[in-house]
Amino acid sequence: MEGSGGVGTNVDGHIVGREAGRPQMTHLPAHRVRRRHVRCAASALVRDQLEALSRAPAPPLAPDGALHLQVRAAPAGPGISSYASNPAQAGESLQGCLEEALALIPEAQQRKTPLFLGATAGMRLLSQKNSSQARDIFAAVTQVLGKSPLDFWGAELLAGQDEGALGWITINYVLGMLVKYSFSGEWIQPLEGTLVGALDMGGASTQITFVPGGPILDKSTQTTFRLYGSEHSVYTHSYLCFGRDQMLSRLLAQLVQSSSGSLVRHPCYHSGYWATLSPAALYESPCVHTAAPPELAGNLTVEGTGNPGACISAIRGLFNFSSCQGRGHCAFNGVYQPPVRGPFYAFSNFYYTFHFLNLTSKQPLATVNATIWEFCQRPWKQVEASSPGQDRWLRDYCTSGLYILTLLLEGYGFSEETWPGIEFRKQAGGTEMGWTLGYMLNVTSMIPAEVPARWRAQSYGIWAAGVVFAVLTLAVTLGAVAGQLLWPQG
Repeated sequence: MEGSGGVGTNVDGHIVGREAGRPQMTHLPAHRVRRRHVRCAASALVRDQLEALSRAPAPPLAPDGALHLQVRAAPAGPGISSYASNPAQAGESLQGCLEEALALIPEAQQRKTPLFLGATAGMRLLSQKNSSQARDIFAAVTQVLGKSPLDFWGAELLAGQDEGALGWITINYVLGMLVKYSFSGEWIQPLEGTLVGALDMGGASTQITFVPGGPILDKSTQTTFRLYGSEHSVYTHSYLCFGRDQMLSRLLAQLVQSSSGSLVRHPCYHSGYWATLSPAALYESPCVHTAAPPELAGNLTVEGTGNPGACISAIRGLFNFSSCQGRGHCAFNGVYQPPVRGPFYAFSNFYYTFHFLNLTSKQPLATVNATIWEFCQRPWKQVEASSPGQDRWLRDYCTSGLYILTLLLEGYGFSEETWPGIEFRKQAGGTEMGWTLGYMLNVTSMIPAEVPARWRAQSYGIWAAGVVFAVLTLAVTLGAVAGQLLWPQG
């Protein structure tokens, strides 16, 4: 599996180790609380998220017991992993989100409000590259959060397997899929094959999680939950370096390696596009495993050719499909995966890419493919004119669209028959999708292992005496340097 362990921090700011495998999460008493949710998301690359729960007056809990998003806020700045050279700024970067949370929580309740920090793929990459810098960043953010009026309980680095599994919990919880209450007063367990799979793509990693139709043969890819009296065994795997931004870096490095001289012709960039950039930052990424060619002493000139066929060929070079030849139930890079099954929600960068391309209305696969090819073949000037104000992201939508098709069809094994089961969504049940709500539910034990026999009779009394708490979660990517490389201005 991609994530084998990590680093956490305790409340006094000292770094504490985490054993390899499953993170050791702290659990609060299983109270039911209302929440105010502040989501701090500067971009698709930076997902600094704050979840605040309050007993302040609010509408009653929904009949299915789901929590609902009430407030969202956006901070400025990159993710904390981008502050490797200046860890103190990583802590300072959280002040804006923290202040917005404090404004929502009554002062008298702030000391009773637990605060957690969780970090994912961006910090996993930094930990691989420079564990000392990662520890310094955790120490810096711990110092800032520890001084806040909230009750900071600590921080941890989540493994990739947990990121995928917690996203799966989020989706099925807010959709009310884990358990339903019948008119006859009985709890109904989900039907076979109805639980929704999760397809998540951040900047540094991508995750697939679903309930397969048979036993999971590779137990390292299995996570088991007991929720509402039912046991759920899900397949989940996280591919580090296959997130959107690291994919773009790896692809560019691959094209540089195959080019002669300082001119790089990029088939995934629109014809007429060109940019000059320094290759130094490109080869600093832990995901780029080749060294810079010795002849690259100066800047590179990257020129788009707008050739989607050649682009797909280049993207395929990022996968090791041959490692699965002759092996059943294998995705790519030699990773075991049972056949996909059931409906799926694709979110984060899956959604952002397809939303830009107007492909989130469950169009047939043939339409999706034709739309992306047509977009990739448009001249750069036409693309710029049709999408003013999106220069920073614009050149990469062609690459991302073709990459998503390659990953889903050739990697995960979706087909024309199973494609209609994928929905590209930003929200589910009124809540923005991601691993953070699942994380919150896990650390607070808010989903009971057994069916609550008297839940409905007790719910309003419990709400009246509820608990106030907050969960600060950070899904961080490699930040500013990679961003400047991938999106040069001018």
